[in-house]
This record gives sequence, structure tokens and C-alpha cells, in this order.
Amino acid sequence: MAMPTKPLAELEAMIGDSHRTVEGFRVEAGKVAEFARAITDPNPAFRDESVAREQGLDAVPAPLTYPRVKRFPRYRADDGAAIDEGHYGFDLGFRPEYVLHGEQAYEYARPLLVGDELTGTTTLTDVYQRDGGRAGTMTFAVLETEYRDQSGELVLTDRATAIETEGAVDDGESESESTETHDGPTAGGEPSDDTGTATPDPESVVSPRSAQDLVPGQTGPTIVVTELERRHFVTYAGASGDFNPIHYDEPYARSAGNESVFGQGMFTAGVASRVVTDWFGRAAISSFGVRFQSRVFPGETIVATGEVTDVAGDGTVETAIEATTASGTTLLTGTATATLPERKP
Repeated sequence: MAMPTKPLAELEAMIGDSHRTVEGFRVEAGKVAEFARAITDPNPAFRDESVAREQGLDAVPAPLTYPRVKRFPRYRADDGAAIDEGHYGFDLGFRPEYVLHGEQAYEYARPLLVGDELTGTTTLTDVYQRDGGRAGTMTFAVLETEYRDQSGELVLTDRATAIETEGAVDDGESESESTETHDGPTAGGEPSDDTGTATPDPESVVSPRSAQDLVPGQTGPTIVVTELERRHFVTYAGASGDFNPIHYDEPYARSAGNESVFGQGMFTAGVASRVVTDWFGRAAISSFGVRFQSRVFPGETIVATGEVTDVAGDGTVETAIEATTASGTTLLTGTATATLPERKP
């Protein structure tokens, strides 16, 4: 097993460090449309300003997971801090081929809109280790980034958990072993065999006009993306800036212990985000977060669903999100919050 590059004490000494990591992050109409295509989202609000305005927005909005685009080098701030492509400018010493993306969460002060130009300041909020079973010692780093617009107003808070492992991770390992991740370094789990399993049909749901139209247990639209190919992962890499070769370079993926390339977890998260944007509309959503559990391989199908878990008197609706393969293997679980208007008399 490979040993962690940096000792825990050295990483712990960095907790609380904060610096500018993103500058000049422009939300561009062409890039928004490209990103929407990459996550297989046909929603016209991401392409047509007149549709966006009908939905109560001042301009074309960006999809919920669009902040991943900040990974492109042109948006990196140069403030003298060590730059590490995958870790928000912090020199954690994590090796890319042994890094997992454990969790990702967004809190939106408002939707990102075409025309915004954002800056991001990142803080390392926590570092800890856990025994990962066959994966050896797993080192967790929690990073929080605040994005502000050209007026200095807070637009978005991004919280990500990155994990470095010592050894192989199987998708089939238990959640208690902390392997609910996506950028698996040496994963040995077999991809689910969807052969002979009936793929559910996509299902649309009429968008609720108010929170009173919803009750706990009510389900949202079903999003189905069938017969994934490597091109889906390459397209997402080009749209998001996630160029880890483990997702598109077969020899590289195999040399790291994987049976083949596999999809970015944030690609799956992007597909899952379609559930809530189709259900409630982008303007209503104030938070979206996911926890990665397994990976998706070429030839498999993503099935994303959502369910209301709570409806508050102020119009706040809490939902649970899940993405699985057609045969039922859980790829990720998550939550989203939307605020809907009161019903008019």
C-alpha cells in the first residue's frame, strides 16, 4: 500500500487556513448550454432567456452543479498559495490517482446567472483519518468555498470532502468503511450487470404551484440516462474541467487497479440534479448536496429519483434524492431544499 504523502499533523496545522482560489469565474451563456448538454439536461431555461424570465429569473441560470466549471486553469487565483487542481488551491499532497470525492454540497444565496463574474475564497475546515478496511488509512479533507459576485454579494457556498486512500476500494464495501465515493483510485468492485433488468421509463411530474400541493412521501420526476458510453464522461470532462484521466484513459484507469474507466461522480450528481430542477424550477432551489457511494461504468444506466421528506409552513420543501443503476445499485444519495410560494386564493 502507498502511504499518505503528508502526515496528519501537518495537514491538521492547515485547518482554518483561507485564501483566494478562484478569480474571474464568468458564467457564460455558451458554457451554461454546454454544461447542461453534458449532464444530459434538455431544460430550455438553461438555453433560452425568455423561458428563464417566465420562470422568474433575470437571466439564464446555470445548472445546480455548474460551479464545477471553476476547475479550469483560467479561473484559478494566483495569490502565492500552492495550487493543486483537485483541492481548491490547497497543497494537501493528495495523489490524484488515489483521491476520492466523498461528498459535495451547495447552498445558494441565489441562482448563478449568465453575466455573473465570481471570486472564490476557500477555507480548509477539517482534516481527519479513518480506517478504510482494504483501502487502508483514509485521510479526509473538508473544504468550504464562498463565491461572491462582482458586487461583492455572496452567491454560493460550496462544501466538498476529498479523501486520499492507501489502497484499493471496492464499491461493495460497507458504508461504515467510508467508501461512499466516486473518484475511486483502485476500485475492484464489479460493475452492476443490468442485463435482463427492466429499465424504468422516464417520468415527468407537474411542477407544484405551492408547497401546499406537496406531502411527505410524494415522488418527483424520474430521470433515466441509458447505455452510458465513454463519450459521456469525455463530454462532461470538457464541460466541467474535470480532466482526471481515470475517467477516459483506459490504460491509466487499469494501471490504477480499475477494470475500466468510469463516470465522474459529479456527472452522476448533475444527472440527479435534473430531478429537482425539473420538479421545482431552478429559481426555487436553495440547497443541493450528494454523498457518493458507487461508480457508474460504460454500458450502465443511471436512474435518478426524488421524494418529499418534509413540508414546512413557510413553504420550504425538503427532498431526498437517489441515483441508482437500472439493477438497483446505489450510486449516490442526496438532499435538496426548495422554497415555493404560498397558494394564492
